[in-house]
Amino acid sequence: MKEFSDFPSKEQFGIGTESFVRKEPRDAMYKVATFLINYYWDKGDTRNITDALSVLLLTWNQAFYRYGFFDEDALERAIKSNLGVLREIRNREFTVTEDNLTKVDKLFNEFLCSLEIVKTPDGKATKRRRSPVAVAKALHLLAPRFFPIWDYKIANSYKCNYSKDPAAAYVKFCKTSEKMVNLAKSWGYKDRAEKSVLKLVDEYNYAHYTKRWDK
Repeated sequence: MKEFSDFPSKEQFGIGTESFVRKEPRDAMYKVATFLINYYWDKGDTRNITDALSVLLLTWNQAFYRYGFFDEDALERAIKSNLGVLREIRNREFTVTEDNLTKVDKLFNEFLCSLEIVKTPDGKATKRRRSPVAVAKALHLLAPRFFPIWDYKIANSYKCNYSKDPAAAYVKFCKTSEKMVNLAKSWGYKDRAEKSVLKLVDEYNYAHYTKRWDK
């Protein structure tokens, strides 16, 4: 499969991230969810971490979850069972190593199961549906410098189509996202308390590939 190579210039990246700030109203929800997860993370409160993730996912991923809801208990179990790994990588940046690639694959598959729709809005059991987009958003909030965010348009633009093997596609996306982060850092972008460089890369991707705001 051909690798992604269409990296932006410094000017293009700046235009994209600036247009995101101007036009994306849901960024406030990201800030609130990040604050809540930071607060409860220090307390080891997986119940409230789960609640904070749920609020963000049901807002950010409303197009998918309007058809039904995931099992919050299953999500909390996934967090608890992987808490040691999540603590290890929470403040780390992703780098391409065999160990990190294995972590990404394992965590992605586990959260893909825990975030699947299991019941309709009126509480009835339904055919289970899965969202690779929801998984990336949840993992990013748990380790915001390690896991990148994507959606269908972004994934396809990066030649990471996830229709057949979403975990493998996400591993590939992580590799390219690392290159994007390093490129942004070479232009002087730095992690801030409320927003990592990896999140800025997502904002560029969303503005440029999903919304075309910078065109």
